[in-house]
Amino acid sequence: MLLTYIGVDKVAKEGGVFFNLFVYSGSIPMELPEVYPACEVENKAMRGSPPKTFFLTRKNYYIEMPLTLKYALRPNSQNSRQLKKSVFTLPLYRSAPVLEVRLEDFELFAMDRLRVLKGISDGLSRGKKPEEMEQLEKDLWRANMRHPEASEVVNKDIISHFVLRLVYCRTEDLRKWFLSMETTLFRYRFRHESAEAQRALMAKFGLSYKAVSSSEFECVKDKLGQVARSLGQPLPTADAIFYKVPFEEVPELVAGRRVFIHKGNAYIASTQVVSLVATQFRSHLSKALILTNRKWTSTMREQEKDRLAPIVEALCTSYLGPDYSQPKGFSEISVKDIDDLAKSSFPLCMRHLFEKLREDHHLKHGGRMQLGLFLKVGAERFDKEYAYSIRHNYGREGKRTDYTPYSCQKVISSTPGVGDHHGCPYRHFSEENLRAALNKMGVNSRAVEDIMNKVQNRHYQLACTLTFEAVHNSSCDAGINHPNQYFSDSQKILQSKIQSAPEINN
Repeated sequence: MLLTYIGVDKVAKEGGVFFNLFVYSGSIPMELPEVYPACEVENKAMRGSPPKTFFLTRKNYYIEMPLTLKYALRPNSQNSRQLKKSVFTLPLYRSAPVLEVRLEDFELFAMDRLRVLKGISDGLSRGKKPEEMEQLEKDLWRANMRHPEASEVVNKDIISHFVLRLVYCRTEDLRKWFLSMETTLFRYRFRHESAEAQRALMAKFGLSYKAVSSSEFECVKDKLGQVARSLGQPLPTADAIFYKVPFEEVPELVAGRRVFIHKGNAYIASTQVVSLVATQFRSHLSKALILTNRKWTSTMREQEKDRLAPIVEALCTSYLGPDYSQPKGFSEISVKDIDDLAKSSFPLCMRHLFEKLREDHHLKHGGRMQLGLFLKVGAERFDKEYAYSIRHNYGREGKRTDYTPYSCQKVISSTPGVGDHHGCPYRHFSEENLRAALNKMGVNSRAVEDIMNKVQNRHYQLACTLTFEAVHNSSCDAGINHPNQYFSDSQKILQSKIQSAPEINN
């Protein structure tokens, strides 16, 4: 790989003067950090005196210096093994790294990657266009997967993947979601690799397919053109590269009728290679998740029951948004306001609980916890009968633990029994009861159908988001991730309407 110099800083250190090089790797600018100080320098052409040592984490690169200075940098044998590990490429996650990881990083790295995967999931659920998803994936990766030390970016990538593999291997539903999101992320990252890197990745997967010859291309050119026209793409030219592969290796392209198939082979364009590689990646990861689950359930869970098991079991339902454990705004709410607020600003899960409390004058423990913690934010005691429960939620009774309000993931993952009213209505209500509840909230029939469609596809938070948008006649691009977020956003919208009303009247 040819890295082109774009900047150099001279740094005085013990033992001499050294240099930090800022370079381009492919099309991505990054800094080569000061990690390995012993690299031999072979002078190729120079004007002036070349520096004797560079701090690099790469090997065998030509760095183009000012004044036409060029050096071939050969790592010392002492450091060559370490330097090889630092070459940046798209990991295939074939085997877990042998690394020491702090327990804090174990969890934080996983949560950062989880933000990326959940962001991708939300984007897909909301039906974003391919170009919008491309930008979303780019923004999510940049926002969450960076590291203060450039040399640790790859380690963070690999560690976070294997931690989440452990988290999401435990049930069929978890495996299915993780497999889908990781494959989507892999596709994005593969498309942004250089052509050379893509070929190298294909070789790692054992995909040594040869390009279709010119004579064979001429024979199938018309058929390839028909496929291109049906997809609204330009017709293939003589210099276009196509690969002939067994059709069963590109099921996605076949299902979408995006390839020409002849005698059991699919002709795929170079731009479609990502589907071929992604299929291999998905197949490998699917098998790895099952093996990980077997190992976790047979030995690891018991061995790590006091250390890793609590983290692993909590991560898949972790709330990754703002902290609602302390009052933030709207703190002037009193008991007399709650009935009106329940109708205007409570999410359906909390509105249902509150209505059942008013109706039956009683809630079971799960309902008291869910509603009590929700009302804990910016609300006074709402019923003397539950004074102890509220003091308990605030950490003033019992174990004196200050509980935090339940996130959507926590509510969705709950399992209400007979006579319970807590949980997520979008998941736990029957279709008939959910439709009735939505109609009671004033959701129009068209929006109800959209919501029910999301429920059928298990997109419960997106269903809640659509409910919010229908009730408030306002978009919610961030999506609903927490009942208290629903309440807070609702109040902001309603208060802004109240404030703007006098201006309109005037």
